[in-house]
Amino acid sequence: MKYFVVLGDGMADEPIEEIEGKTPLAWAKTPMMDRLAPKSEVGLAHTIPEGMKPGSDTANLAVLGYDPRRYYTGRSPLEALSIGVPMKETDIAIRCNIVTVSDDSLPYEEKTIIDHSSGEISTGEAAVLIEAVEKELGTDCYHFYTGTSYRHLTIWEKGSVVELTPPHDILGKVIGDYLPADDALRTMMRRSYEILNSHPVNLERAKKGLNKANSLWFWGAGTKPILDSFEGKYGRKGAMISAVDLLKGIAVGAEMTNISVPGADGTLETNWEGKAEAAVKAVLEDGFDFVYVHMEAPDEMGHQGSLDRKIKAIEYLDSRVLSVIVEKMEQSGEDYRLLLMPDHPTPISCRTHTSDPVPYLLYDSRKDMAFSGKYNEADAKKSGITVEHGYTLMSKLLEKASGSD
Repeated sequence: MKYFVVLGDGMADEPIEEIEGKTPLAWAKTPMMDRLAPKSEVGLAHTIPEGMKPGSDTANLAVLGYDPRRYYTGRSPLEALSIGVPMKETDIAIRCNIVTVSDDSLPYEEKTIIDHSSGEISTGEAAVLIEAVEKELGTDCYHFYTGTSYRHLTIWEKGSVVELTPPHDILGKVIGDYLPADDALRTMMRRSYEILNSHPVNLERAKKGLNKANSLWFWGAGTKPILDSFEGKYGRKGAMISAVDLLKGIAVGAEMTNISVPGADGTLETNWEGKAEAAVKAVLEDGFDFVYVHMEAPDEMGHQGSLDRKIKAIEYLDSRVLSVIVEKMEQSGEDYRLLLMPDHPTPISCRTHTSDPVPYLLYDSRKDMAFSGKYNEADAKKSGITVEHGYTLMSKLLEKASGSD
């Protein structure tokens, strides 16, 4: 038996009047989801434990079968694992976005945050900017490391876990009320604007009509993570296919194999088919029992508030990932089980994550569950099936008795 998770990050949403009161998932043309749903178990799952913030960190830990209340130590430490930055027990890892704030004459605190991703800046451009920041702001206490696209890392030696605001939560707002209370972090953010706004990389971006990557934004502080081995926990040899450091870091912590796919970049233009083909190859040729295929694009489109592009991302996931996996597995004749779901909603209306339960589809090639609806939020709710603890879905997928976590 082979096992897949196909994870559409932020794919769930709320009813939108513009598309006849449907969600993007219900509106999108998804023939493979429509084909699988009647043969599957479809229901709702709570991936965010009550009282915890809705993030891709906690939610993906839950989907992968790790109780966030037990295993979560912060987002950035997981990304540090992916980047390969060793952490001491006394280190604090902080996510360091390169964001776009308004390029005007107002004091830094009065500027507005325009884009949490700086127009999905390339990793190459971002690396040059992070190098400039490290040269000017790096000290014995603070070190800056390049990640992927706009997502980077700061290590604060002998620091403390401070309250920080995710940039995608405050798009379009004046930043003053959301800056860190810690003086050193606040000063570095202010200085970063002075370093980056007139940097040649950003002057060239401005000429092309692209958003400047003109400020650091700190968030997601945490301590060194400790995850149990996925294979030890579930008895399955697992692999991760993702473009983002968070998921790669979770895989490193769980002692899973990260599979790199050329052209996989987390955007709407990612190598959709390449990820699907790599997943099938992993289970049919490379000896893996389980593959987690993470698609970032629906979440990014939700943060951008782009309804058309979010719908397109969902349709691409259906036709260029899910369909490829299903058709190739059917051709192989191997039995398999597949879990399709988002980690959390990223509604177009608010452009950030929410804690609402998400729809899941659990398909087994050997069975027919005779579900009467389609795969979307409303039909999942009508099924009457609700998984209160999302981290138990992994045991359900793997047909393994669920333990305490």
